[in-house]
Amino acid sequence: MSDVPTSTVQRAAELRETLSRAQIDYYVDDRPTLSDHEYDRLFRELHALEAAHPTLRTVDSPTQRIGAAVQASFQPHRHLVRMLSLDNAFDDDELRAFEASVVRLVGDSVHRGGYTVELKIDGAAVALTYRDGILVTGTTRGDGTEGEDVTVNIRTIRGIPLRLQGNRHPALMEIRGEVYMPFAGFERMNEARVAAGEPVFVNPRNSAAGSLRQLDASITAQRPLYFFGYAAVLPDGRTPAASQWELLDTLASWGIPVAPHRQRCATMDAVASWAHTVEHETRATLGFAIDGGVVKIDDVAVQNEVGIRNDRTPRWAIARKFAPDMAETRLRKIDVSVGRTGVLTPFAVLEPVEVGGATVTFASLHNADQIAKKDLRDGDWVQVVRAGDVIPYVLGPIPERRDGTETPWSMPARCPRCDTLTVRYGEDVATYCPNVACPGRLLEALVHFASGEALDIDGLSYARIEQLLNAGLVHDFADLFDVTAAQLVKLDRFATKSAENLVTAIAQSKQQPLSRLLFGLGIRHVGAQAAQLLARQFGSLDALRSATPEALGAVRGIGDAIAASVADYFVNPSSCALVQKLRDHGLQVTEPNAVVTGGPLHGATVVLTGLLPTLSRGEATTLVEQAGGRVTNGVSKKTTFVVAGEDAGSKLEKAVSLGVEVIGEDELIKRVMGL
Repeated sequence: MSDVPTSTVQRAAELRETLSRAQIDYYVDDRPTLSDHEYDRLFRELHALEAAHPTLRTVDSPTQRIGAAVQASFQPHRHLVRMLSLDNAFDDDELRAFEASVVRLVGDSVHRGGYTVELKIDGAAVALTYRDGILVTGTTRGDGTEGEDVTVNIRTIRGIPLRLQGNRHPALMEIRGEVYMPFAGFERMNEARVAAGEPVFVNPRNSAAGSLRQLDASITAQRPLYFFGYAAVLPDGRTPAASQWELLDTLASWGIPVAPHRQRCATMDAVASWAHTVEHETRATLGFAIDGGVVKIDDVAVQNEVGIRNDRTPRWAIARKFAPDMAETRLRKIDVSVGRTGVLTPFAVLEPVEVGGATVTFASLHNADQIAKKDLRDGDWVQVVRAGDVIPYVLGPIPERRDGTETPWSMPARCPRCDTLTVRYGEDVATYCPNVACPGRLLEALVHFASGEALDIDGLSYARIEQLLNAGLVHDFADLFDVTAAQLVKLDRFATKSAENLVTAIAQSKQQPLSRLLFGLGIRHVGAQAAQLLARQFGSLDALRSATPEALGAVRGIGDAIAASVADYFVNPSSCALVQKLRDHGLQVTEPNAVVTGGPLHGATVVLTGLLPTLSRGEATTLVEQAGGRVTNGVSKKTTFVVAGEDAGSKLEKAVSLGVEVIGEDELIKRVMGL
């Protein structure tokens, strides 16, 4: 690093430490110390320094979590020490039988340190190898002796430190734990898959395991995966602590997330009491799945004395299994709700049943294809599952309990709220109501319209929107801009000042750029990024409305599905009427940061490859587009020039072979400036 200024080296080290500490604060201590905006700003600064000075890039840098090449397959990896399985106990009597078996081996020594009890996470077991405190491999459990090397995917999980905190850790060890997917992330992922016409995942555990085995690490990086550690072993099989409780504290001090609700219990009666509380009270409050608790003799010396049974299960630990969060009940009927984008989502109306500590009357069914696949019928007896605060869902029917009164179900041909003919688009699994004025869509659509990424109307909360709808003041987006303070003060919880503030906030939202309005309209498949790309490319609502599907699809980042959806929206009579009403109310219909027509790079097709010295990929793309150019992913004879940075790879080679001009960042900046 002799050619790198000392101040730059120090700044990079400071950024690595700050970002790594922030991840520990968030994932381990549950007390975020940096906002997302500040974290992203510091991350970009570090990335720019490493791009400009590659020798600064370390294996434990936060910038190295994502970006590995797609793998052809996973290679086998042998664990330092065999990963053991646990015997099970299903009630208090079996826990006491476990204790009696230990007493027969070591007498009252078992009571010397008592027991440590931990949550049994329902996820995918992994082993993380750290050498001198740096993560070198991440492996699935496999058969206990040998697993699959999924290091590139493990590195994308932010909760797993690439370098352990502190300086006192063994030269080589394996940390064991569970990769899991929280309920909220699982539901969001499935909702996105339904909206994209993709099949939903069955449960969080299978989703976590499948995410670890993606050959493309960028896919794993998009999945909401987390990690809890519970063990560490040295190459000779020893544990780097005198007790299990001390080990968990040590793991946490190294920056390894450890599951909550662990406890030290002096007696087996205390263990049984803890298990009862977790199963019947705590479990329903967790944001992730557990299938029991794990009971371990706390004293490691006693563990070693008790030993292992058949080289597979420890005699010093046992899993206290819980009853599944599942119940059987009658499916009274399958009903349909209408979402903000018009998606018709079927749901089960159930005979009330106790599941996971709560009474369940309704359950998600996702889409018609899932219902057909499960062969669910009105009147079926069904299995319902629920854990924590996840939305209950129907696992499947119980065919042997059918008596012939059950009736097949199909998605309604007309919207149940407005009687408009429903539609399915291409291979999309979802069914839609195309009427943007459908009352079934309006509440959630208005919430989305007023949200931070859309019109960002301060003070227009979910409850406020419900008030406006119930009072008959609003029937579509445009009606918001007719609401007066005099009307609002007649509603509950509205004082004169709060009414005036809301009216002012609604009026100010008219100045939001086209990209935010476009996102707020809730067009099928159009997220915030797609809305920004379209608004910047076409510049005005008029240009966007008149664009052909081919022109829309030609925009970088806009695929055929989005292009077709936007085109369909702007030929739909109800959509056109709504957009015209918004225009009549004076909303902004242009984009300030639109692509400059006739700019220095007008008509140019540009490919970016490799790491540029100072510009991120996004910054370079913005420069090209604002100068009138278009950035594409692939190099062809139609490419005007390629901007190549460090580690440019195959795109640079192809450009050279095709005779396409290759320039660097400095030349790009000159051309953007018209020099």
